[in-house]
Amino acid sequence: MTIAVRTLDDGAWISVNDSRQVSVSDVWTLSHGSFCECEPAYVLLEGFFGVDVSGSVVVADTVGRCLECGTQDSIERLPVGRVVDGEFKPYSPEGVQSIVEPGAETD
Repeated sequence: MTIAVRTLDDGAWISVNDSRQVSVSDVWTLSHGSFCECEPAYVLLEGFFGVDVSGSVVVADTVGRCLECGTQDSIERLPVGRVVDGEFKPYSPEGVQSIVEPGAETD
């Protein structure tokens, strides 16, 4: 089954199958070294600039700022959810995430 993913509203949302699913207003918890040296890093997402499906995982390219140290940078391939039986299941921003490396199997 094909899943349609794209960014909406100048990068404020990720749309999955024409439904707004993930917003930039959340603070995401990232593992040490994924974004900055904070353990863990609490990153406020400021805008999405890309979205893709890698295996069954929906990954986003985004810009964020660490609330602890102030680092602002881009994040490539941040996992934001999974496709299970053709349905999108978002990950909780509070759950610790790491970045999906290009070419990594994510099924």
